[in-house]
Amino acid sequence: MIKTSMFDAESCKRLLQGAGIGTIATVTLGFGLGGWVLGGTAEKQSMEASRNAVVSVLAPICVDNFQRADAGTQALTTFQKEVMYKQTVLIEEGGWAVLPGNEKAGVGVASACAALLREIK
Repeated sequence: MIKTSMFDAESCKRLLQGAGIGTIATVTLGFGLGGWVLGGTAEKQSMEASRNAVVSVLAPICVDNFQRADAGTQALTTFQKEVMYKQTVLIEEGGWAVLPGNEKAGVGVASACAALLREIK
């Protein structure tokens, strides 16, 4: 039986070292630079993306509710005089971020609404 040099003790050692180094390099580059993530991280990122998408749709509705209020211009003047964190509270207390069928504003809707209202001059 002919024995190839690949199965010699030294050659087999080098083969296993190369495979180990290649595996470590692939995993390191994949997770470091390739954008690979574990299942929990992917789930967290998708939940955050969907929450941001919902907020970005609901915030303009909140702004419209704010502007259509009876004392809209007076409320905007009061809003602009408030400190940033109190502006969000003002939106929540005014009920402009609460959409029909809900009892309270969605997470982040009032602060996104306040950010959009800050852009109005």
